[in-house]
Amino acid sequence: MHNGHHFWGMHLLWWIFWVILVIWIFATPYNIPGQRTKNDTPLDILKKRFAKGEITKEEFDEKKKFLDEN
Repeated sequence: MHNGHHFWGMHLLWWIFWVILVIWIFATPYNIPGQRTKNDTPLDILKKRFAKGEITKEEFDEKKKFLDEN
């Protein structure tokens, strides 16, 4: 029998576990598909669009030239 006492040690461990879990969830970096990441430069985006076939070689060259000038 515990005589009405709580197991404070285990209770404290559960609180620590949940706090660490919540901090880990919010502190862990994750990449949402379709979102621009911080490391993407305009040229990187242009290269990805060309690789996906969204723009032609001529459009790529024109836009790259524009980016290089600015």
